[in-house]
Amino acid sequence: MVGRIEARLKDLSIELPKPPTPVASYVPTVTSGNLIFVSGQITASPEGLKYVGVVGAGLSVGDGKAAARLCAINILSQLRSACGDLDRVKRCVKLTVFVNAGPEFTEHPEVANGASDLLVEVFGDAGKHARAALGAGSLPRGVACEAEAIFEVA
Repeated sequence: MVGRIEARLKDLSIELPKPPTPVASYVPTVTSGNLIFVSGQITASPEGLKYVGVVGAGLSVGDGKAAARLCAINILSQLRSACGDLDRVKRCVKLTVFVNAGPEFTEHPEVANGASDLLVEVFGDAGKHARAALGAGSLPRGVACEAEAIFEVA
């Protein structure tokens, strides 16, 4: 039987990829009590990295928003791997989105909305979260965004 969240992903035409394997000395998730901490996810796709570059200097805010959305998809992939069933998610507690941008860029919240909006699309009110949207002078592999999240599970 397909769960409620898996059905919602299908309705949204979202297929979660195989969880990316860490490329450094860390684990993709840590479970502590009823919280799952998902390590930073970048814009990896089955075809390779997407949205490589600096938002506001070569990449548009729309590109950045799409990059943040892809990071959120990778977060969900790691989350499903950690908890086994996305229907166990009670809520997204916190989302942090890092934007590869120059010092003059100020539209970090608009970029981060790409990830935030996806979580609400998937989980409804349980996807509403506390958030930080931060600028970074560079990100791993030169990607436009990286995002991490904390979820409460049943």
